[in-house]
Amino acid sequence: MTKAQKRSESSSASETRTIRILIVDDHPVVRRGLAAMINQEPDLEVVAEAADFHQGLDAIRDQQPDLAIIDLTLEGIGGLELVKQVKSINPEMLMLVLSMHDETLYAERVLRAGARGYIMKQEGTDKLISAIRAIVRGDVYVSERMASRMLGKFVDGRRDGGSSPLERLSDRELEVFEMLGRGQSTREIADRLCVSIKTIESHREHIKAKLRLKNANELVQHATQWVVSEGPARSESPTPGQ
Repeated sequence: MTKAQKRSESSSASETRTIRILIVDDHPVVRRGLAAMINQEPDLEVVAEAADFHQGLDAIRDQQPDLAIIDLTLEGIGGLELVKQVKSINPEMLMLVLSMHDETLYAERVLRAGARGYIMKQEGTDKLISAIRAIVRGDVYVSERMASRMLGKFVDGRRDGGSSPLERLSDRELEVFEMLGRGQSTREIADRLCVSIKTIESHREHIKAKLRLKNANELVQHATQWVVSEGPARSESPTPGQ
């Protein structure tokens, strides 16, 4: 074999290096479905799975994957907090957030937190694989609609007239708002987020002020209505491509 052939063979091997992937999702069926689809690709391999925030951190430390696919809505501490934590301990880690939440409300949040892409679970398998490949080669992945919206805001500062009032909420306030909509009490939310009841009560007051709600009953009703009409149901666990 000539030196040129050896160089060519070495280059080809480098270009087809297997990308090691971690999946963090609290639904076993979703994890298995994602892993089966990803493992069909010759250059992609799922090396670990995790069901929650803590398992996700452990898997990243132990397996050192090239990319983590993280569900936004995890039991306990959510996916957005996981993205922030991973970014703080490993700034080079590539992350793709997969969610049923409306991208107009969450895509910018996860990108600011440190993820390199956001894709909704309703998208097909081909788009998921495209998102993975885009991020690995150094690009940021969002839908065309979201990219256009973000570019418009960047170019001329335009704000969509139909933007949700929920965009005024901080990441933690939005998380508390969703939990309230799922029927969780202040104590339950405090326990799940590992903070004091007083902290959650403070978040509730800020949410009411930002959304111009009069009292606690209005807050809970508004949150419940949003979860039913726009938020993802925790009982649902669709796999991309379905």
